[in-house]
Amino acid sequence: MQFPVFDSAEVVVLGAGCAGCTAAIAAARAGADTLLVERYGFLGGTSTMVLDSFYGFYIPGNDARRVVGGIPWEIVERLRRYGMVIERPSSYGAGQAVTYDPPTLQVVWEQTALEAGVRLRLHTFCVDVRKEGECVTGLLVAGKSGLGWITGKVFIDASGDADLCFRAGAPFQLAGEDGPAQSLTTTFRLGNVDEERALKVKRADLVRLMKEANLSGEYRLPREEGSVHRTPLRGVVATNMTRVAYVDATDPVELTKAEVEGRKQAMEYVRFLRERIPGYENAYLINFSTQIGVRETRRVYGDYRLTREDVLNARHFPDAIAQCGAPIEDHHPGSDTRWEYLPPGATYDIPFRSLLPQTLANVLVAGRCLSATHDAHASVRSMGQCMAMGQAAGTAAAMALQNEGLVRSVPIARLQQQLRADGALFSGAE
Repeated sequence: MQFPVFDSAEVVVLGAGCAGCTAAIAAARAGADTLLVERYGFLGGTSTMVLDSFYGFYIPGNDARRVVGGIPWEIVERLRRYGMVIERPSSYGAGQAVTYDPPTLQVVWEQTALEAGVRLRLHTFCVDVRKEGECVTGLLVAGKSGLGWITGKVFIDASGDADLCFRAGAPFQLAGEDGPAQSLTTTFRLGNVDEERALKVKRADLVRLMKEANLSGEYRLPREEGSVHRTPLRGVVATNMTRVAYVDATDPVELTKAEVEGRKQAMEYVRFLRERIPGYENAYLINFSTQIGVRETRRVYGDYRLTREDVLNARHFPDAIAQCGAPIEDHHPGSDTRWEYLPPGATYDIPFRSLLPQTLANVLVAGRCLSATHDAHASVRSMGQCMAMGQAAGTAAAMALQNEGLVRSVPIARLQQQLRADGALFSGAE
């Protein structure tokens, strides 16, 4: 069956989460005609429909050293102009968190992308790809107007689930094949909270009260160390509490069941907070996350695979394009979360090769579908790092246009030089 060509661009970015938005902005600012394709009706992905905090910008510890700059930090500064961002200690000692208002961030992403010259195509879902040899030449997309092609010269898979790479036949590892896949979380926000009283409840006391609630038999709280934090809005708090385990989030049937279970759990946590925690007596539910938060699905096999040893040994690479100091944060199926920290003050590099999927010549990845093992992924998937990867991928995509879109032709030294000029932070040392 023949399908029409809906659109064409030099750089096509699939997925407008924080990685895809940053990639598209970087590519457009570098002079490339850039099209950003997104299945929802707004930009931001997890950053605007699941979470309200950027993690990974700062390393753990008391010095609050920032390790992500460039476009990601520009987004934070734009949020600051709206008065809709605060910085606070992470609930888990994982570094300073940058907490914002999600609807405001939707607007910031749109404004920044459009100012850069990015063209947007929302409400559009990728269902297949077309290839010539090792080059992807088009995405078959679906929307209200039917099926059609989007053609391009360089493609960036920022879908989170490696949808483009999967449909192009690139090798990948599905979460759960090298250890239990990370669990999923439905987040929620509460209003009319007496913050003065609620925030006096220490984390250790919250955990104790969760355990006591479960032992009483009156509640079912699968995760006993979930967190709640303040937001830029008075009387409004946000949570990261629920835990839905053993789900293949690339299977719509399983994902549907997970969505229902996540909201069911959320209501139980709301009841627990209202009945057992001071300051929540008159709180009300504002909203659930637009969709359940997915931490891990497909991870591509790239030219290099980031490992647990790379993370914990704070390894540096000659082709570094970003850095990370976040601990391994494994939301396994149990009631707690496994944390493993880098040496104090240390960071590791994200190599450019981890953004290059094997068997594809004109495709880059950015975000949580990068080439990494389960353990390494549990550190590097923080949104700060996903955004930094996006800036690198978008900059590299624009450079690749000078050589027929071949992403491995991009000179690493030149890419690093441009990223640094644009404010990115990394070491790049062997």
